[in-house]
Amino acid sequence: MQRNAELRSLLDRFEGARIAVVGDLVADEYLYGETERVSREAPVLIVRYESSDVKAGCGANAVANLCALGARVLPVGLVGDDATGTRLRQLLAEAGADVSSVIAVPGVPTATKTRVLAGGKNTRRQQMLRIDRDGPGAPPAALLARVLHALREAARNADAVMVSDYGAGLLCPPVIEAVLGLAKAGKIVCADSRYGLSQYRGVTQAKPNEVELEQLAGRPLGGDLGAIEEAGRELLRSLAASSLLVTRGRAGMLLLRPGAPAAALPVHGSATAVDVTGAGDTVMAANTLGIACGADPLQAARLANVAASLVVQKPGTATVSAAELRKELLRATVAGPELLERSPMASAGAQEPGRRRRARR
Repeated sequence: MQRNAELRSLLDRFEGARIAVVGDLVADEYLYGETERVSREAPVLIVRYESSDVKAGCGANAVANLCALGARVLPVGLVGDDATGTRLRQLLAEAGADVSSVIAVPGVPTATKTRVLAGGKNTRRQQMLRIDRDGPGAPPAALLARVLHALREAARNADAVMVSDYGAGLLCPPVIEAVLGLAKAGKIVCADSRYGLSQYRGVTQAKPNEVELEQLAGRPLGGDLGAIEEAGRELLRSLAASSLLVTRGRAGMLLLRPGAPAAALPVHGSATAVDVTGAGDTVMAANTLGIACGADPLQAARLANVAASLVVQKPGTATVSAAELRKELLRATVAGPELLERSPMASAGAQEPGRRRRARR
């Protein structure tokens, strides 16, 4: 049997899949320089500017990752009517996205995260500072109808809708209501929300990270797998979702489905990351594509886990291409999940966490 045949077959189906993305489009700006000395004005380093770069961040990074994996992507979002917004639209268009529904809002800047990276001669640059600039926020009344229309049109022929809510304002109540209406009508909707995941009741799948899950649970989870499963199942029931994928950094992922054992996915490859910036966007892109292409949530999560292992080895905001993912699937065997046994009470619906057992895959 060829290595990872099922996952490679799934990856082959990504090409041409149609994904609508409604999300907060942010520019990730990088300023590079060399540290020289401590300033006389204050106890801070002086950085001599060398170069700069702008990349697609947050929801825009999710769009770029979808494009890199072969999808046909139609993002719906807002940028400012400025040079950064023009550059962000250009980056998405160059990646292959249809940017006709990326709307420039007059008189406001584009949301931007500026990272200053510097180091001495012959040393590796390190991030010293991040400066965040707010963008358009919630759609102005004059543009809200246009955003809602763009969302409906983008979703009409899409295989799935992906929500990338970073709390920057696009996902205001009317837009969330429209998203949930799509889910209620039978559209696959996968949601990633940094601060408001509890608002997305009825989506197909939700993807919190461990910190976000802890905040939603309202109690410390302490990295304990049983506690994470318990909190995750509470959220899964609250959202009435088909599945919940919890990303856990170097501890891997945890997939939860109603009536099924929790599946713990170990980190694929090296547990040491070069840069985790935007890794969640890569996971969301690969996972949404998998579900949109008919994979069960576990298959989709396993492929997303491999994609995450590749992107965290790249500096800065980055993407993983279908070719890179295929090469890795040919190179290394992807480990199966560990399934968490559940008590009889859990099987009946209480879904209590239990002991782990190795999946036979």
